[in-house]
Amino acid sequence: MYSVVFLLAVLGASRRAADALDNGLALTPPMGWLHWERFMCNTDCDRDPNNCISERLYMQMADVMVKEGWKEAGYEYVCIDDCWSAHQRDDQGRLQADPKRFPGGIKKLADYVHSKGLKLGIYADVGRNTCAGYPGSQGYYETDAQTFAKWEVDLLKLDGCFMDWTLLGDGYMYMSRVLNRTGRSILFSCEWPLYEWPYHQPNYTVIRETCNHWRSFTDVYDSWSSVKSILDWTASHQDIIVPWAGPGGWNDPDMLIIGNFGLSHDQQESQMALWAIMAAPLLMSNDLRDICPRSRALLQNRHIIDISQDPLGRQGYRTAKVSARGDTEHGRSPERQLVTFLADKFEVWERPLSGGRLAIAVLNKQEIGGPRGFAVRSAPGWKTCSPQCNVTQLLPRYEELGIHTPQSDTVISVNPSGTALLTVTPVSGDSPRGWQDSSSKRHDIL
Repeated sequence: MYSVVFLLAVLGASRRAADALDNGLALTPPMGWLHWERFMCNTDCDRDPNNCISERLYMQMADVMVKEGWKEAGYEYVCIDDCWSAHQRDDQGRLQADPKRFPGGIKKLADYVHSKGLKLGIYADVGRNTCAGYPGSQGYYETDAQTFAKWEVDLLKLDGCFMDWTLLGDGYMYMSRVLNRTGRSILFSCEWPLYEWPYHQPNYTVIRETCNHWRSFTDVYDSWSSVKSILDWTASHQDIIVPWAGPGGWNDPDMLIIGNFGLSHDQQESQMALWAIMAAPLLMSNDLRDICPRSRALLQNRHIIDISQDPLGRQGYRTAKVSARGDTEHGRSPERQLVTFLADKFEVWERPLSGGRLAIAVLNKQEIGGPRGFAVRSAPGWKTCSPQCNVTQLLPRYEELGIHTPQSDTVISVNPSGTALLTVTPVSGDSPRGWQDSSSKRHDIL
């Protein structure tokens, strides 16, 4: 059962959403491209000029984002991560770009990105050094904020390495204030709760008042196990984090790794669908210059992006786990263990949308065998269909499924580690009367 705390938090979500950082930014989850997961801290431009952290890389990404439909699809930020700066500040204490890799400086790069109708993001650290050992902002918050504003940067990602965790909050709040005082609109991306969770539960009231989006869990890697760990952590902490998401401030489960090496196409569809359900920032980390057509089509899928960017601004969450009834495998016969191992195992994630609609994602957690069937009426939010609803399947393929009732016998097929994504619209146009009831308690069908 869901805790009373979660029910109260859901009911209070609209009030809390009003407490966001008031800079007018991130009214829907930000979309763009970020270098870290794919390109990391590659600074060897002599040996690898096409993939090193340099102004050339970001200019090429900006070019591709305009030429190949990314900007039109909504991706607008081109974001620099760690390893862009020189190892020393200048003689006035200001950060400076590495002169060999960024010969024109960050202002020239910002001008180039802006000329494409895009926005530039940059990286800094709240501590004395960045995670890769470059100069941090501790002791220079106001100087760095003014520098970023002078360079006409549009987003700041502030990491939390090399900082006493008890001082993290003060550092993030101070940087937020001095960014606002620059007079330039700079979206503020925080890693604050990520670095506090090992010690205590972070204060999301203050985090939401400080940041436009915030990371709470570990970095994503190019693997399905990494994506699963993020989903599991989010679901197990959803009673704490979900109510704080809304226009102006979002939970950030980290980058989209679609188009890289570690995920099958079904797993890529799962990440895209569930990041949209979680109202997560859609910040890709891949090589847009060389991406397969299926991955590009998935990332640019307007129907999924519409869920991500839905103006209601409510984060979805896991509402059901469906698995076999029975005891644990310990002490059971090999035959019974095999039955349990092969049993149906789905997760249902749901997100309320504007216009009384509902998005439903059904994740098949089995990683063996073939496609498995899921009865749509098993989704807790199916009460939305009383008396009738119109259902559209977005993944794994687009299909209008027509009018349904609460007794629908429709079964959808979901591949191993894949996700079926649906939208459900009450035919009457009324608000989904059953959704709030189903979202106030988790269904664990064991």
